[in-house]
Amino acid sequence: MQALTLVRIQARANRLANHRLLGAMAALTDAELHAPRTSFFPTLMATLNHSLAVDRYYIGALHGDDDLVDLWSRYVPATALPPLAAAQRASDERLIAWCDAAGDADLDRAIAMPRGGGRVQRDAAAHVLAHLHMHQTHHRGQVHAMLSGTAVKPPQLDEFLMPSEPHLRVADMAALGWTESRVYGA
Repeated sequence: MQALTLVRIQARANRLANHRLLGAMAALTDAELHAPRTSFFPTLMATLNHSLAVDRYYIGALHGDDDLVDLWSRYVPATALPPLAAAQRASDERLIAWCDAAGDADLDRAIAMPRGGGRVQRDAAAHVLAHLHMHQTHHRGQVHAMLSGTAVKPPQLDEFLMPSEPHLRVADMAALGWTESRVYGA
């Protein structure tokens, strides 16, 4: 398998996991979303907002956006789940679009990530993507654990990378408008 194929599948796995997680969380009240919980960030919404802010930064860097430091500093955390879910969906779709448009050489391309104070970090796109996926998985895991303290059953998030398990994602694939052949090939 080519690395680019795997990157495209990972971007869709990210989208599907966020789709499932945010869909399950729709049953929570605002009070439950903002209730103090044990985790790196103190609430479900704080964790989701952090993930989205980081996504926007790194996906913006992949796309070559110019105002990343300002984008980061201007981020206004969502206070309700529906606008956060919509923004996360748009962010996930932007990541998929980058991965779908990328060629093999793009994975080696240096991505500039301004860090403020004139410092610009540069890493290969493949490393940025790996970091972004790890970051998402890390914080989704925290949200998943925090959900265990609510009446919402934490959803299954980890089987999407396995092409041999299509029966576990039929409804999600349909909801997202994807087909097995489009995502995994023939």
